[in-house]
Amino acid sequence: EHKDPRQGAHPHWGTLIYNYGRPQVSNYLIANALYWVEQFHADGIRMDAVASMLYLDYGKQDGEWIANMYGGNENLEAVEFLKHTNSMIQKRGRGAVTIAEESTAWPKVTGDLNDGGLGFTMKWNMGWMNDFLDYMQYDPYFRAYHHNDLTFSMVYAYSEKFMLVLSHDEVVHGKASMLSKMPGEEADKFANLRAGYGYMMTHPGKKLLFMGQDFAQTAEWNEAKSLDWHLLEKYPEHQQLNRYYKDLLHFYHDYPALYELDNSPEGFAWINGSDAEHNMLTFCRMTKDKKHCLLCHFNFSPVAYDTFQSGVLCPGTYTEVFNSNALEYGGTGVVNPEPIEAVKESWDFKDYSIKYHLGAYGVCIFKFDYVEPEPEPEKLPTKKYTREDIHHLAGHYKKIK
Repeated sequence: EHKDPRQGAHPHWGTLIYNYGRPQVSNYLIANALYWVEQFHADGIRMDAVASMLYLDYGKQDGEWIANMYGGNENLEAVEFLKHTNSMIQKRGRGAVTIAEESTAWPKVTGDLNDGGLGFTMKWNMGWMNDFLDYMQYDPYFRAYHHNDLTFSMVYAYSEKFMLVLSHDEVVHGKASMLSKMPGEEADKFANLRAGYGYMMTHPGKKLLFMGQDFAQTAEWNEAKSLDWHLLEKYPEHQQLNRYYKDLLHFYHDYPALYELDNSPEGFAWINGSDAEHNMLTFCRMTKDKKHCLLCHFNFSPVAYDTFQSGVLCPGTYTEVFNSNALEYGGTGVVNPEPIEAVKESWDFKDYSIKYHLGAYGVCIFKFDYVEPEPEPEKLPTKKYTREDIHHLAGHYKKIK
């Protein structure tokens, strides 16, 4: 480590900082990473608190840190170390990924190494995680005032290659399990969790859900004991939530619209992202060939609709392929078993729309093939002619003749 505590210690953590500029230190750390990847065939390495490595003044007051050679607060040696590590794993890792838990706006964390990036495969989307959990913990009555928590992530969704995370950090130390975070009675909690997981799975970005949350463990995670597997043996609600999440994973696997254009704006299209009053979102996930695209609707309110109207991108047939309100998931059975033809009726600022059943806390996903709507035929301008106009035109005609 550094001898000077201003360079070599995190005062609020009580930990020491490696001297990444020393080849012995850098090589030791890189060899350690490669050991896990090459000898144990680890699929990936997640680096914790990357921001504490990148910034010399991380968690420090004036006088507690020393600037770099250019007078800045960037740890230049740590930057080179991270680039070197990612470069070696890309060369020798046989497809292993590296994931940065980086909580600032440091540019190009997942950028290409040849373009000044750090070279990570993915970056934890901590902003999405915080906003999402804040929104889901509100009573639905108050969610209208926090709608931006659901939509803001799309403002920066393509600035990095993100992973959406609900990790161990969110279900320990008094933060409660995912199920216990949800508002309402027990049935509402499960329904909210289904809606939240559906939104997470269809939002751009890769996914991470911590163990036990896929069957709605009620207690916080405790590293000293096993997960509460007995919940799956005794309680239908937990069995249904587990089946729901398993089917969500298979659904994700089967529909390229959810991952093919994950890091491209062409893979996402808003239908209605501003319906705060009803706690609703509607968007589309697209594929490269425009086939088997998905229309995704989310109802984060306890209100069910026998007939709900939504705008769509194009004419054609819309077939429901996933619904969180299916009976086997513990829902109310409000689904749409028949294909729906889009009609030429303007809605949500779109020329075409469909009507369907929508359950409380419902996630409805429809499959469609995108076709370009036929352009409207040009209409010639019409004008009512006065008597004076007619006399003028007649005189003009005589002159031409």
